[in-house]
Amino acid sequence: MAETLRDRRKRELRRQLSDTATRMFLERGFDAVRVADVARACGVTEKTVFNHFGSKEALLADRWDTQLDALRARLADAAPLDAALEVLGEELDFLVASARRHGWDEVRRFGELVRSTPALVAHHREARDRLTEAVAEHLAARTGVPEADPVPHITAAAVAGLWTVFALSLQRHQAKGATRMAREVRADLARAADALRRGL
Repeated sequence: MAETLRDRRKRELRRQLSDTATRMFLERGFDAVRVADVARACGVTEKTVFNHFGSKEALLADRWDTQLDALRARLADAAPLDAALEVLGEELDFLVASARRHGWDEVRRFGELVRSTPALVAHHREARDRLTEAVAEHLAARTGVPEADPVPHITAAAVAGLWTVFALSLQRHQAKGATRMAREVRADLARAADALRRGL
């Protein structure tokens, strides 16, 4: 289905808001920038910003919704580990593309900002919890067991652990440059997934 003009404008505004907020947060620090400042810089109201993003944190960490939607779509046709690896592979491709567009130093500064800001760390944890719950719900429905059954939950927690591996690997290999970093991160994810397939 072709994208409508309204949808395109909405997507472009969302990207403008996120890009502007990211630039301002990197320049001045997350806590020093208000949502109203971002709105003013983009020529919109604060209410408009919140129509597109549920929180100030989401302005900077908006990729979680994209990843969660992609994971839900893939879980319909793929095993949980394979679905997770595909989604994380796409996220890695997005980071490399961002590095080519904005420079690797800015991508590294972005990661450092997230790790050093308590509100963003908490936002990432909450987002990972939502991702874990989504996998557990899908597995429970697919296998016909009650949602409270421990097996879907421990499986979902293991799958979500790949996001932790992803973040730690990015941090460990970030000094190597985008291309080599991407290769190392993919290798770390593959090793972690193999360990899960073999069983702990």
